[in-house]
Amino acid sequence: MSELATSPAIGDENPVSSASAPAEPAPKQLSQWGEIRHRYVQNKLAVVGLFIISALFLTAVFGDMLAPFDPSAQDLENTLSSPDGTHWMGTDALGRDMFSRLIAGTRVAMFVGLASIFFAVLIGVALGAIAGYFAGFADTLVMRIADVFLAFPLMIGAVVIILVTGRGITPVVISLAIFSWATVARLLRSSILSVREMDYVHAAKALGASGWRVVRTHILPNSLTAVLVYATFNVGTTIVGVAALSFLGAGVPVDVPEWGNMLAAGQAFIGVEDYLWVFPSLFVVVTVLGFAFVGDGLRDALDPKLR
Repeated sequence: MSELATSPAIGDENPVSSASAPAEPAPKQLSQWGEIRHRYVQNKLAVVGLFIISALFLTAVFGDMLAPFDPSAQDLENTLSSPDGTHWMGTDALGRDMFSRLIAGTRVAMFVGLASIFFAVLIGVALGAIAGYFAGFADTLVMRIADVFLAFPLMIGAVVIILVTGRGITPVVISLAIFSWATVARLLRSSILSVREMDYVHAAKALGASGWRVVRTHILPNSLTAVLVYATFNVGTTIVGVAALSFLGAGVPVDVPEWGNMLAAGQAFIGVEDYLWVFPSLFVVVTVLGFAFVGDGLRDALDPKLR
Protein backbone atom coordinates (compact mmCIF):
# COMPACT_ATOMS: atom_id res chain seq x y z
CA MET A 1 0.00 0.00 0.00
CA SER A 2 2.83 2.41 0.84
CA GLU A 3 4.45 1.73 -2.53
CA LEU A 4 1.19 2.44 -4.34
CA ALA A 5 0.73 5.66 -2.39
CA THR A 6 4.16 6.99 -3.26
CA SER A 7 4.31 5.90 -6.92
CA PRO A 8 3.50 8.47 -9.60
CA ALA A 9 0.10 8.44 -11.16
CA ILE A 10 -0.44 6.47 -14.35
CA GLY A 11 0.34 8.68 -17.40
CA ASP A 12 2.35 11.15 -15.34
CA GLU A 13 5.80 10.65 -16.91
CA ASN A 14 7.32 13.75 -15.27
CA PRO A 15 6.86 13.64 -11.51
CA VAL A 16 8.16 17.18 -11.16
CA SER A 17 5.29 19.62 -10.92
CA SER A 18 4.92 21.91 -13.91
CA ALA A 19 4.37 24.77 -11.51
CA SER A 20 8.00 24.55 -10.41
CA ALA A 21 9.38 24.84 -14.00
CA PRO A 22 10.99 28.22 -14.72
CA ALA A 23 8.73 30.53 -16.70
CA GLU A 24 9.95 31.81 -20.05
CA PRO A 25 10.85 35.52 -20.00
CA ALA A 26 8.27 37.76 -21.59
CA PRO A 27 9.35 39.23 -24.94
CA LYS A 28 10.80 42.70 -24.59
CA GLN A 29 8.38 45.37 -25.71
CA LEU A 30 9.91 47.95 -28.03
CA SER A 31 9.03 51.62 -27.79
CA GLN A 32 7.49 53.36 -30.78
CA TRP A 33 10.88 54.70 -31.88
CA GLY A 34 12.40 51.28 -31.24
CA GLU A 35 9.89 49.67 -33.59
CA ILE A 36 10.58 52.31 -36.23
CA ARG A 37 14.30 51.73 -35.92
CA HIS A 38 13.81 47.96 -36.09
CA ARG A 39 11.70 48.20 -39.25
CA TYR A 40 14.23 50.57 -40.81
CA VAL A 41 17.26 48.33 -40.29
CA GLN A 42 15.34 45.41 -41.83
CA ASN A 43 15.49 47.28 -45.13
CA LYS A 44 19.00 46.56 -46.39
CA LEU A 45 18.90 49.21 -49.10
CA ALA A 46 17.87 51.79 -46.51
CA VAL A 47 20.93 50.88 -44.43
CA VAL A 48 23.12 51.20 -47.53
CA GLY A 49 21.57 54.61 -48.22
CA LEU A 50 22.24 55.72 -44.65
CA PHE A 51 25.86 54.64 -45.03
CA ILE A 52 26.17 56.63 -48.28
CA ILE A 53 24.66 59.77 -46.75
CA SER A 54 26.84 59.46 -43.65
CA ALA A 55 29.93 59.18 -45.85
CA LEU A 56 28.84 62.25 -47.81
CA PHE A 57 28.31 64.25 -44.61
CA LEU A 58 31.74 63.29 -43.32
CA THR A 59 33.28 64.16 -46.68
CA ALA A 60 31.57 67.55 -46.66
CA VAL A 61 32.68 68.32 -43.09
CA PHE A 62 36.23 66.99 -43.28
CA GLY A 63 36.84 67.63 -46.98
CA ASP A 64 39.83 69.90 -46.37
CA MET A 65 41.56 67.07 -44.52
CA LEU A 66 40.66 64.42 -47.11
CA ALA A 67 41.58 66.32 -50.27
CA PRO A 68 45.21 65.60 -51.26
CA PHE A 69 45.50 68.88 -53.23
CA ASP A 70 44.05 72.36 -53.24
CA PRO A 71 40.92 72.02 -55.45
CA SER A 72 41.61 75.41 -57.05
CA ALA A 73 45.36 75.02 -57.53
CA GLN A 74 46.37 74.92 -61.22
CA ASP A 75 49.26 72.92 -62.67
CA LEU A 76 49.52 73.91 -66.31
CA GLU A 77 52.36 71.45 -66.85
CA ASN A 78 50.12 68.52 -65.86
CA THR A 79 46.84 69.15 -67.67
CA LEU A 80 44.43 66.40 -68.70
CA SER A 81 46.45 63.78 -66.86
CA SER A 82 44.72 60.40 -66.73
CA PRO A 83 44.07 58.81 -63.30
CA ASP A 84 47.26 57.52 -61.72
CA GLY A 85 48.85 56.99 -58.32
CA THR A 86 49.29 60.74 -57.73
CA HIS A 87 46.04 62.07 -59.15
CA TRP A 88 43.54 59.28 -58.41
CA MET A 89 40.87 60.70 -60.72
CA GLY A 90 43.10 62.63 -63.08
CA THR A 91 43.40 66.35 -63.68
CA ASP A 92 41.26 68.75 -65.70
CA ALA A 93 42.18 71.12 -68.53
CA LEU A 94 43.82 73.51 -66.04
CA GLY A 95 45.75 70.83 -64.20
CA ARG A 96 43.48 70.84 -61.13
CA ASP A 97 43.13 67.57 -59.22
CA MET A 98 39.73 66.05 -59.98
CA PHE A 99 39.49 64.04 -56.77
CA SER A 100 40.05 67.15 -54.64
CA ARG A 101 37.50 69.09 -56.67
CA LEU A 102 34.91 66.32 -56.34
CA ILE A 103 35.37 66.33 -52.56
CA ALA A 104 34.93 70.11 -52.51
CA GLY A 105 31.85 69.72 -54.72
CA THR A 106 30.33 67.39 -52.12
CA ARG A 107 30.25 70.26 -49.63
CA VAL A 108 28.49 72.53 -52.13
CA ALA A 109 25.96 69.87 -53.12
CA MET A 110 25.09 68.90 -49.54
CA PHE A 111 24.79 72.49 -48.36
CA VAL A 112 22.62 73.67 -51.24
CA GLY A 113 20.46 70.52 -51.22
CA LEU A 114 19.78 70.54 -47.48
CA ALA A 115 19.40 74.32 -47.18
CA SER A 116 16.90 74.57 -50.03
CA ILE A 117 14.83 71.68 -48.66
CA PHE A 118 14.94 73.18 -45.15
CA PHE A 119 13.48 76.49 -46.34
CA ALA A 120 10.97 74.74 -48.62
CA VAL A 121 9.73 72.61 -45.70
CA LEU A 122 9.65 75.64 -43.40
CA ILE A 123 7.44 77.61 -45.79
CA GLY A 124 5.34 74.63 -46.83
CA VAL A 125 4.64 73.46 -43.28
CA ALA A 126 3.57 76.94 -42.14
CA LEU A 127 1.23 77.54 -45.07
CA GLY A 128 0.00 73.95 -45.24
CA ALA A 129 -0.91 74.01 -41.55
CA ILE A 130 -2.91 77.20 -42.04
CA ALA A 131 -4.71 75.80 -45.08
CA GLY A 132 -5.47 72.41 -43.53
CA TYR A 133 -6.62 73.50 -40.08
CA PHE A 134 -8.41 76.79 -40.65
CA ALA A 135 -9.85 75.83 -44.09
CA GLY A 136 -12.29 78.25 -45.69
CA PHE A 137 -10.78 81.37 -47.23
CA ALA A 138 -7.29 80.61 -45.88
CA ASP A 139 -7.33 77.19 -47.52
CA THR A 140 -8.49 78.57 -50.86
CA LEU A 141 -5.93 81.39 -50.85
CA VAL A 142 -2.95 79.19 -49.95
CA MET A 143 -3.84 76.45 -52.42
CA ARG A 144 -4.33 78.89 -55.29
CA ILE A 145 -0.92 80.44 -54.58
CA ALA A 146 0.53 76.92 -54.49
CA ASP A 147 -1.07 76.18 -57.86
CA VAL A 148 0.70 79.19 -59.35
CA PHE A 149 4.10 77.90 -58.20
CA LEU A 150 3.32 74.34 -59.26
CA ALA A 151 2.46 75.61 -62.74
CA PHE A 152 6.08 76.71 -63.25
CA PRO A 153 8.61 73.97 -64.04
CA LEU A 154 11.26 73.96 -61.34
CA MET A 155 14.24 74.50 -63.61
CA ILE A 156 12.66 77.28 -65.66
CA GLY A 157 11.51 79.17 -62.57
CA ALA A 158 14.92 78.77 -60.92
CA VAL A 159 16.73 80.00 -64.04
CA VAL A 160 14.51 83.10 -64.20
CA ILE A 161 15.22 84.01 -60.56
CA ILE A 162 18.96 83.41 -60.93
CA LEU A 163 19.13 85.50 -64.10
CA VAL A 164 17.51 88.37 -62.20
CA THR A 165 19.50 88.09 -58.97
CA GLY A 166 22.80 86.79 -60.38
CA ARG A 167 24.67 83.52 -60.02
CA GLY A 168 25.74 82.25 -56.63
CA ILE A 169 25.00 79.70 -53.94
CA THR A 170 22.44 81.88 -52.13
CA PRO A 171 20.32 82.58 -55.26
CA VAL A 172 20.34 78.85 -56.09
CA VAL A 173 19.13 77.95 -52.58
CA ILE A 174 16.39 80.59 -52.68
CA SER A 175 15.18 79.68 -56.17
CA LEU A 176 14.99 75.95 -55.43
CA ALA A 177 13.18 76.56 -52.13
CA ILE A 178 10.64 78.91 -53.71
CA PHE A 179 9.61 76.33 -56.30
CA SER A 180 9.53 73.37 -53.87
CA TRP A 181 7.36 74.56 -50.97
CA ALA A 182 4.04 74.12 -52.79
CA THR A 183 4.28 70.32 -52.82
CA VAL A 184 5.11 70.30 -49.10
CA ALA A 185 2.09 72.50 -48.37
CA ARG A 186 -0.24 70.21 -50.32
CA LEU A 187 1.06 67.08 -48.60
CA LEU A 188 0.69 68.57 -45.15
CA ARG A 189 -2.76 69.97 -45.89
CA SER A 190 -3.99 66.52 -46.95
CA SER A 191 -2.65 64.94 -43.76
CA ILE A 192 -4.13 67.64 -41.53
CA LEU A 193 -7.57 67.31 -43.11
CA SER A 194 -7.73 63.72 -41.83
CA VAL A 195 -5.95 64.24 -38.50
CA ARG A 196 -8.03 67.23 -37.40
CA GLU A 197 -11.15 65.02 -37.20
CA MET A 198 -9.57 62.66 -34.66
CA ASP A 199 -11.08 62.38 -31.18
CA TYR A 200 -8.02 63.70 -29.36
CA VAL A 201 -8.16 66.90 -31.42
CA HIS A 202 -11.80 67.46 -30.49
CA ALA A 203 -10.96 66.70 -26.87
CA ALA A 204 -8.20 69.32 -26.87
CA LYS A 205 -10.60 71.90 -28.27
CA ALA A 206 -13.21 70.98 -25.66
CA LEU A 207 -10.64 71.57 -22.91
CA GLY A 208 -10.12 75.10 -24.15
CA ALA A 209 -6.86 74.76 -26.12
CA SER A 210 -6.31 77.54 -28.63
CA GLY A 211 -6.20 76.83 -32.34
CA TRP A 212 -2.46 77.39 -32.62
CA ARG A 213 -1.81 75.14 -29.62
CA VAL A 214 -3.91 72.37 -31.14
CA VAL A 215 -2.01 72.67 -34.42
CA ARG A 216 1.41 72.80 -32.77
CA THR A 217 0.88 70.12 -30.13
CA HIS A 218 -1.58 67.62 -31.59
CA ILE A 219 -1.95 68.01 -35.35
CA LEU A 220 1.53 68.76 -36.72
CA PRO A 221 3.37 65.92 -34.92
CA ASN A 222 0.87 63.42 -36.36
CA SER A 223 0.86 64.88 -39.87
CA LEU A 224 4.54 65.29 -40.71
CA THR A 225 5.30 61.72 -41.81
CA ALA A 226 4.56 62.35 -45.49
CA VAL A 227 6.50 65.64 -45.39
CA LEU A 228 9.54 63.97 -43.81
CA VAL A 229 9.61 61.24 -46.46
CA TYR A 230 9.12 63.76 -49.28
CA ALA A 231 11.89 65.99 -47.93
CA THR A 232 14.33 63.07 -47.77
CA PHE A 233 13.53 62.00 -51.33
CA ASN A 234 13.69 65.56 -52.61
CA VAL A 235 17.16 66.31 -51.26
CA GLY A 236 18.52 64.10 -54.02
CA THR A 237 16.28 65.79 -56.58
CA THR A 238 17.49 69.19 -55.43
CA ILE A 239 21.13 68.13 -55.74
CA VAL A 240 20.41 67.10 -59.32
CA GLY A 241 18.79 70.52 -59.82
CA VAL A 242 21.90 72.28 -58.51
CA ALA A 243 24.11 70.31 -60.89
CA ALA A 244 21.73 70.93 -63.79
CA LEU A 245 21.65 74.69 -63.17
CA SER A 246 25.43 74.86 -63.07
CA PHE A 247 25.67 72.70 -66.19
CA LEU A 248 23.38 75.16 -67.99
CA GLY A 249 25.47 78.11 -66.84
CA ALA A 250 22.88 79.43 -64.37
CA GLY A 251 24.04 77.90 -61.10
CA VAL A 252 27.05 78.59 -58.92
CA PRO A 253 29.97 80.51 -60.52
CA VAL A 254 32.23 78.50 -62.81
CA ASP A 255 35.26 78.97 -60.55
CA VAL A 256 33.50 77.12 -57.69
CA PRO A 257 34.30 73.38 -57.60
CA GLU A 258 30.84 71.93 -58.12
CA TRP A 259 29.68 68.74 -59.83
CA GLY A 260 27.60 70.50 -62.48
CA ASN A 261 30.46 72.83 -63.36
CA MET A 262 32.76 69.83 -63.74
CA LEU A 263 30.23 68.09 -65.99
CA ALA A 264 29.97 71.21 -68.15
CA ALA A 265 33.75 71.40 -68.44
CA GLY A 266 34.03 67.70 -69.23
CA GLN A 267 31.44 67.58 -72.02
CA ALA A 268 34.01 68.91 -74.48
CA PHE A 269 36.16 65.82 -73.83
CA ILE A 270 33.52 63.12 -74.27
CA GLY A 271 35.13 60.21 -76.07
CA VAL A 272 38.62 61.62 -75.41
CA GLU A 273 39.10 62.04 -71.66
CA ASP A 274 35.91 60.42 -70.37
CA TYR A 275 36.99 60.49 -66.73
CA LEU A 276 36.29 64.24 -66.72
CA TRP A 277 32.53 63.60 -66.90
CA VAL A 278 32.24 60.01 -65.63
CA PHE A 279 33.44 60.70 -62.08
CA PRO A 280 31.18 63.76 -61.46
CA SER A 281 28.25 61.79 -62.90
CA LEU A 282 28.96 58.90 -60.53
CA PHE A 283 29.01 61.24 -57.54
CA VAL A 284 25.61 62.66 -58.53
CA VAL A 285 24.09 59.23 -59.14
CA VAL A 286 25.38 57.70 -55.90
CA THR A 287 24.19 60.71 -53.88
CA VAL A 288 20.69 60.60 -55.37
CA LEU A 289 20.48 56.84 -54.80
CA GLY A 290 21.56 57.27 -51.17
CA PHE A 291 18.78 59.74 -50.39
CA ALA A 292 16.26 57.67 -52.37
CA PHE A 293 17.11 54.53 -50.36
CA VAL A 294 16.83 56.41 -47.07
CA GLY A 295 13.51 57.97 -48.08
CA ASP A 296 12.13 54.59 -49.08
CA GLY A 297 13.26 53.09 -45.77
CA LEU A 298 11.70 55.93 -43.78
CA ARG A 299 8.42 55.52 -45.64
CA ASP A 300 8.24 51.82 -44.78
CA ALA A 301 9.42 52.32 -41.19
CA LEU A 302 7.04 55.17 -40.36
CA ASP A 303 4.03 53.61 -42.08
CA PRO A 304 4.49 49.81 -42.50
CA LYS A 305 1.05 49.56 -44.14
CA LEU A 306 2.62 51.04 -47.28
CA ARG A 307 4.99 48.10 -47.72
